[in-house]
Amino acid sequence: MRKKGIFISIEGGEGTGKTTQTKLLKKYLKKRGYEVLLTLEPGGTRIGKYIRKVLLDPANKEIDKFCELFLYLADRAQHTEEVILPALKKGMAVISDRFLDATAAYQGFGRGINKNLITLLNRVATKGIKPDLTICLDIVPDRGLKRAKRKKIKDRLEEEGLVFHSKVRKGYLALAREEPSRIKVIKVVSPPYKTYLKIKKHLDILLKNRE
Repeated sequence: MRKKGIFISIEGGEGTGKTTQTKLLKKYLKKRGYEVLLTLEPGGTRIGKYIRKVLLDPANKEIDKFCELFLYLADRAQHTEEVILPALKKGMAVISDRFLDATAAYQGFGRGINKNLITLLNRVATKGIKPDLTICLDIVPDRGLKRAKRKKIKDRLEEEGLVFHSKVRKGYLALAREEPSRIKVIKVVSPPYKTYLKIKKHLDILLKNRE
């Protein structure tokens, strides 16, 4: 019997190690018998890759906050329709590096855009779907930014000040309090495998409930 599709999103501020954790989760789910799709936002589609370049290019500092919001939503709408929904219908496990909570945290809490507006627009872009499990990787912003800036490729959002990233972190923690059954906050520790083991506990609970 085909397994039911599972949708997992990995969230968190800059430098939390989301990419590493998505790869570890993919390996684990494959061992559990799932066909796994690893994807990301922005940039999980051909169209999304163009949007990603615009959003993350440090040269584009003049982007208005609403322009930024709608670009992320445009990427999400295409991503949901082209990638996520078809994979879930096939019974795959979908792991997305960021999804709708990123917009609530970054554009809502970070930029100060109305929360209700973002909730409404997110619902339209996602066709109402939400992850079955969202892992929110938590790290103090100054430490996370130091880790993120070790990368060779510069990122427009990483160049935002500490005040902005502190608002984003507070946003993620607030979202987790609002939806504790879906969003699980995981403190980032070293080495990354220790963080993974914390995540795995929540994933195992989800898998058990789905069996």
